Amino acid sequence: MASASAYDLRFDSGRICLDLVATVGGRLSESPVDRLAGVEPLRAWLLGAGLVPGSTPLESVDHRWLIRFRAARDLLHRIVHTEVDGHAADADLERMNALASTAPPAPRAARTSDGTLVLALAGKPDCGALLSQIARDAVQLLTDPVARGQLRRCEGETCSLVYLDTSRGRRRRWCSSEVCGNRERVARHRRRANPPLSAE
Repeated sequence: MASASAYDLRFDSGRICLDLVATVGGRLSESPVDRLAGVEPLRAWLLGAGLVPGSTPLESVDHRWLIRFRAARDLLHRIVHTEVDGHAADADLERMNALASTAPPAPRAARTSDGTLVLALAGKPDCGALLSQIARDAVQLLTDPVARGQLRRCEGETCSLVYLDTSRGRRRRWCSSEVCGNRERVARHRRRANPPLSAE
């Protein structure tokens, strides 16, 4: 699996659980890109996804966390993609339900030195509790008929991201107009500018 920098992280799928699934990119039949290639990208993802407030110390996030987050991602990847196509395996659903059963860390309001209230955690971030929060998001997504009906797979040629289509008319074709949509527009322009030569 190829590696990617933390700056390649995507947060445009519409749900935290789908953003975790998006940390593996590309078609799986090809050479997928792993956006959680190390501990630093995982820390960046936790902050970018909003699972922990920006001021949260993340020294406890180590390789054990990375292994657990990748395993949860692989599980949710299987479930989400299989649900888009048909029905996820009962064994995978049971694993997701078990993952969702841990209590998430309690949020609290904390005052900064300038008197502003900010979101903080009541204790240190806990790997199992954060994974539970993501799994609960997946459970809510998959059991909500409206949200589930908005699940789409990107039509980008090399993209496999799944996202929520909340656009008017539900006509969104790409995970991101700026990423896959732009690639498609560039490819279409090139095809028009350089039509294939006809065989004689």
